[in-house]
Amino acid sequence: MIEESPLKIYVNVSVEFTKEGRLIPRAIHWDDGRVYEIQKITDIRRAASLAAGATGIRYTIYVDGFEKHLFYGDNHRWFVVANQNN
Repeated sequence: MIEESPLKIYVNVSVEFTKEGRLIPRAIHWDDGRVYEIQKITDIRRAASLAAGATGIRYTIYVDGFEKHLFYGDNHRWFVVANQNN
């Protein structure tokens, strides 16, 4: 059984697939119906989320003017890390 981190929030993501086979996330869809367009991607790299305890491809993105990290995990699921200040 895989233990899930309470800091890891799985989300639906609208993705563009390029002819080269790259995944380009375009929008994040929350369960409550909110949709956040990704304005810019500044970095894509393999990385670990130490807070959420997972690894995968980390996208450094801008949403509503704020820099965030969006992960495509090794389990083929998209997630963001919850704000630890809540």
